[in-house]
Amino acid sequence: MGREQWKKILVGSAGNMVEWFDWFVYASFATYFAGAFFPDGNPTAQLMNTAGIFAVGFFMRPVGGWLLGRVGDRKGRKAALTLTVTLMSASAVLIAVAPTYGVAGYGGAVVLLIARLLQGLSVGGEYAASATYLTEASDPSRRGFASSFQYVSMTAGQIVGLGLQIVLQRTLSDDALHSWGWRIPFVVGALGAAIIFYLRRNMLETDVYEESADDAGADRKGTLTALWAHRREAFLVMALTMGGTVAYYTYTTYLTKYLSNSAGLSKETATLVSFCALIVFACIQPLAGRLSDRIGRRPLLITFAVGSTFLTVPIMTMLKHAGSFWPALGLALLALVVVTGYTSINACVKAELFPTGIRALGVALPYAIANALFGGTAEYVALWFKDAGVESGFYWYVAGCAAVSLIVYLTMRETRDIDLNRVAVAGPETTRRAPEAV
Repeated sequence: MGREQWKKILVGSAGNMVEWFDWFVYASFATYFAGAFFPDGNPTAQLMNTAGIFAVGFFMRPVGGWLLGRVGDRKGRKAALTLTVTLMSASAVLIAVAPTYGVAGYGGAVVLLIARLLQGLSVGGEYAASATYLTEASDPSRRGFASSFQYVSMTAGQIVGLGLQIVLQRTLSDDALHSWGWRIPFVVGALGAAIIFYLRRNMLETDVYEESADDAGADRKGTLTALWAHRREAFLVMALTMGGTVAYYTYTTYLTKYLSNSAGLSKETATLVSFCALIVFACIQPLAGRLSDRIGRRPLLITFAVGSTFLTVPIMTMLKHAGSFWPALGLALLALVVVTGYTSINACVKAELFPTGIRALGVALPYAIANALFGGTAEYVALWFKDAGVESGFYWYVAGCAAVSLIVYLTMRETRDIDLNRVAVAGPETTRRAPEAV
C-alpha cells in the first residue's frame, strides 16, 4: 500500500476512534453517572434507565444512516465524515454540561437523551462512511486488511476511554467520580472531535468515488429508490449483522458492567479486564483482515458464527463465576477472538455488496436498522433478564442471534474478488446485481 493510501486510512481511522470514544464512554462510565440523572433506588434499575437511553441512541442510527449515507453518496465520503464528527462533538459537550437530578430533576435526563439522539445520528452515518472510505481507499488485494482498521479505531476509542477511566479511578475518590469526575471524558471527547474535524476537512477523497462523480444517472445516487433496487443486498446486510453486533456489544460495552454487577468483581478490576482484553482484540483485527484477503471473507464469518453459537453460554456462565482478574481476562479474550471473525471484515463485506452510487447508503441504513434492533438493545436485554432473575436467558439469546447469522454466512457468496468500480450508478435499469444469498 502506498503512502497516500496509508494517509487516507490513518485520517479515516483517527476520526472513527474519536467517534467511538464518545459513543463507548457513555457505556463505560454509566455505572458512575447512572445515579446522577435518576432518583436513588435499585442500582440495577438506574443502570436500566441509562441503558434505555443508550438504546435510544441506536434507534436514531437508521435516521443518521439514511441522512449521512445520502450525503456520502451524493456529496462524497469526506463530506459525510466531516459532518458526523461535528454532531458527535456537540453531543459530547451536552453530556459534559448536563445538570443532575438534584439540580434540575428529570431535566438532566432530557439533556442526556438529546445528546444520545445526536450521537445516534452521528454514529449511524459514521459506520458506513468509514467502512466505505476505508474499503475504497485501499488496494483491491488488501481491502480486508485496510477495512479492519475500522474496528481497530473503534476499539482504540474504547481503550482510550477505559484507560482514562482507570486513571480517574486511581486519582479520584469514588465519591468524586460519582459527583463530577464522570464528566471529564466527555470534555476530552469534545476536544478530540474538534481536532479530527480539522483533519477531516483536509482529507483526500477516494479515487473510486471520484471516478464515479460524472457518471450518468448521478441524480439517483444515495436515494431510497436506488437502494430498493438492491433490497436483497440490504436485507443480507441486516441478517449478517444480527449475530455479530449482539456478540460485539456483549463482550465490549456490556462486559465491564457484567463483571461488576453480576460476577462480583470490583469496578476497578472489571475495567482493567476490559482494557487488557480490548488491547489484544485491536491488535488481531488487521491479522484477521489480511487472512480474509488470502482465504476469503466467508471462512472467517462462519468461524465466528459457529464459535459464538456454541461457546457463548459456557463463556458467559464461567465469566459469572470467574472470581478474579486472570480467569476473567482469559475468558474475555477467548470471546473476543471468536468475535474477531466478524469485526475484522464486516465493513468490507458490506461495502463490497453495493455499487459506488449507493454504497454509503446501502451499508448505512440496513446496518443501522440491525443495530437498533439488536446491538443497541443487547445491554438492556441483558439487564432485563437479570432483573427478572433469569440472567442465563441472555446467554441463549446471544447464541441464538449468532445461529441466525450462521445460516446467512453459509448461504451467501464470497465477496473478496468484487471490483468496486463495476457499477457507478444505482438504478433499476442500470445496475447489475451484487453477490447475494444463494
